[in-house]
Amino acid sequence: MRQTEINHVLDTLHLKEIEGLIRDLKYGSITIIVQDGKVIQIDKTEKHRMKA
Repeated sequence: MRQTEINHVLDTLHLKEIEGLIRDLKYGSITIIVQDGKVIQIDKTEKHRMKA
């Protein structure tokens, strides 16, 4: 994917949102859903580790 295509898919608003989610995430994953070249959904799954 070329840089211009990446910029089209992820605009500044999306990048700031993703950056905030990553910053607050200790364990887990972030999934970015793209449709027709545009971000339509961002999912965050967080895991909490329990000590035995």
